[in-house]
Amino acid sequence: MNPTITASMQAVEITEPGGPEVLRLCRRPVPQPGAGEVLIKVAAAGVNRPDVMQRLGLYPPPPGATDIPGLEVAGEIVALGTNTAGLAVGDQICALVSGGGYAEYCLAPALLCLPIPNGLTLLQAAALPETFFTVWSNVFDRGRLQPHETLLVHGGAGGIGTTAIQLAAVWGASVYATAGSDAKCRVCKSLGAKAAINYREEDFVERIQALTQGRGVDVILDSIGGDYLQRNLSCLAMDGRLLQIGVQNGPKTQINLLPIMLKRLTLTGSTLRPRSVKEKAVIADALQTKVWPVLASGRVKPLIHSTFPLADAADAHRLMEQSGHIGKLVLTVNDG
Repeated sequence: MNPTITASMQAVEITEPGGPEVLRLCRRPVPQPGAGEVLIKVAAAGVNRPDVMQRLGLYPPPPGATDIPGLEVAGEIVALGTNTAGLAVGDQICALVSGGGYAEYCLAPALLCLPIPNGLTLLQAAALPETFFTVWSNVFDRGRLQPHETLLVHGGAGGIGTTAIQLAAVWGASVYATAGSDAKCRVCKSLGAKAAINYREEDFVERIQALTQGRGVDVILDSIGGDYLQRNLSCLAMDGRLLQIGVQNGPKTQINLLPIMLKRLTLTGSTLRPRSVKEKAVIADALQTKVWPVLASGRVKPLIHSTFPLADAADAHRLMEQSGHIGKLVLTVNDG
């Protein structure tokens, strides 16, 4: 262990499944990097809905991962394992991790470490990995969104939504979004959405049909699930693709299969955390080549709603569950 690194660290643990109050500050041993890993002194860590699901006992860590929540961090590399070519102690990076972000130090696979885009702070960079990996993998890889096509983003004002709107708009696609208030709809439009639908006041199916002259959209990014499924099918154009990345309204529903057959629709979905490092590294390479230059240009940027000290992680979870935020929530950990 590097002598400048303490033997123990502050971290946030989940004492038992439950509400935000089960998040507790504790001390844990500082982990040591193994083959293909680096140790990061965490400056900031993103807060994401999978963290909430883990806290509730509904999304356990994959085998071998730490029980400390947190799927994305930014900070400084302070120790290297073997097989970490291209990285050095002192490098400032952001990284996608399988857990451990809510802590002063965090292990990350070397292949999933990305440089801080030019012009961004460590705080901003902590808001990148989880959402940008998710959006790229689903909208552009699995969903094959093309510049001339149309995309509907549900939950357009959240971390995933604000990322998807910006990237798709820069890509040249026409973007529509749903959100839960007029204020959130205005933010979606400011980020590049052609139209934003307040789902509390309008039927998004009727609105999409009107906006597209009855054609529908080519791709839908949905984190809601449940009864949204059949409504999404009604919104899709011929050969449309539905990308399921969450189930806030529940994982089960009944659907009419005929629209899938008649419109030649594709229903797909994915989760990010359980994938292998090798699979995630393919996404990381694509991001660094195709998206990081766009971030450096300022045409796309992470939208951060609030920051919280590590000790106040429970407050961040409360805000996320209230869905009162626009963009990302980030924990500040070490100065940097």
